[in-house]
Amino acid sequence: MTKDTPRIGFVSLGCPKNLVDSERILSQLRYEGYGISSDYEGSDLVVINTCGFIESAVEESMETIGEALENNGKVIVTGCLGARAEQIRQRYPGVLAVSGAHAYEEVMGAVHQHAPIDASLGSEVGVRAPKSAFAPGAGTGLADIGVKLTPRHYAYLKIAEGCSHRCSFCIIPQLRGDLVSRPLDQVLLEAENLATSGVRELLVISQDTAAYGQEIRHRTAFWQGRPVKSDLLALSRELAKLGIWIRLHYLYPYQNLDALLPMMAEGAILPYLDMPLQHSSAAILRAMRRPAASERMLERIERWRTICPDLTLRSTFIVGFPGETDADFEGLLDFVEAARIDRGGCFSYSDIEGAASRELPGQLPQEVKEERRRRLMERLARISRERLARHVGKVETVLVDEVHNDHVIARGAGDAPEIDGVVVIDGAWELDPGDFVEVEITASDEHDLHGRMHDYEEAE
Repeated sequence: MTKDTPRIGFVSLGCPKNLVDSERILSQLRYEGYGISSDYEGSDLVVINTCGFIESAVEESMETIGEALENNGKVIVTGCLGARAEQIRQRYPGVLAVSGAHAYEEVMGAVHQHAPIDASLGSEVGVRAPKSAFAPGAGTGLADIGVKLTPRHYAYLKIAEGCSHRCSFCIIPQLRGDLVSRPLDQVLLEAENLATSGVRELLVISQDTAAYGQEIRHRTAFWQGRPVKSDLLALSRELAKLGIWIRLHYLYPYQNLDALLPMMAEGAILPYLDMPLQHSSAAILRAMRRPAASERMLERIERWRTICPDLTLRSTFIVGFPGETDADFEGLLDFVEAARIDRGGCFSYSDIEGAASRELPGQLPQEVKEERRRRLMERLARISRERLARHVGKVETVLVDEVHNDHVIARGAGDAPEIDGVVVIDGAWELDPGDFVEVEITASDEHDLHGRMHDYEEAE
């Protein structure tokens, strides 16, 4: 790289799915020879990958665009909020280009237009053909130089894009389209490359992970000369062969989840289900256009825990949805208690532009929504404390995330990075992030576990 090489600043907002899109764009930039800058002032232009799922995320994205324009002046906007291009341009007419989610080629086209690399620099800066890393059938195409925004020992593996559901509170299909599953061989090639590079945990994500392969009727693909069905169960079996932690996220409560529990009980994949249930009231679930069978859901959860006693169940809920009565909310409190949700989150209903739920009657005051959120979060925290206490006295395998002078931060099978708790290990230990170690759990609280090393010598 020379001083004449364009440098691109990059801001990634939103969820892990957006993070993967950011990684892909950054990888393409690096592939073509662009420099990556960590500040506005050192950038020739700035790319902002936005979030537009709820109104607070929209405002954060808008403010970030304004900040980048003020501090740099040349800004390309992409991501979910890009679906509202007119709104962005009305507020910030100075942006160079606006594109929607996973519009990789459009982003790169805008970068080429506004910060071209001088072709005369040639191989001195590693210039490559712009289309090569996005070519169909190329697998990851970036195994040797791909940019990861996560620590080296874990990575997100996106297996599909979009969602074919039409939940009334959600605009993901408008932002990202209907479900499109990645070819199974490409998913497995990326997973294999990541494992070979030292990744010890794969977090499998999409907007609707359990629906993987649904839109292509779960057709048979070929991996390493063998036929493999394009569905989540078969994909999970193949991923399990990598010998690393496999964690599944964003699982709609389809019946096919039942088949995953024996794999979790056997230790093939982590005993962890991230399943956003949203509510328990039949009336509210119908208004949300979600499955409305909380009694059967409780029966399924009980059956899952019989098959896999170590199961960690994560879920998120929406309170204050239009028409939610006091009885609906009290029923939700009873549901999370009966379901014994290990890891829970809660959002106050957000009146999202473009969502069908905006037209529903019975909109609730903000103070009611916030009070219900507070009460549900308190209930979830108490349940979490009670559930975590069952780990005390056990010896468990954990994955090291951070090593400090007087303690280590790790995670157990029930702890996804960034959203769940951690395992705190006191003392100085000669460990590295990505190490698996055995820990005796000695204490717990609402979110975290504490432990001591099991049969391991402390560093001097």
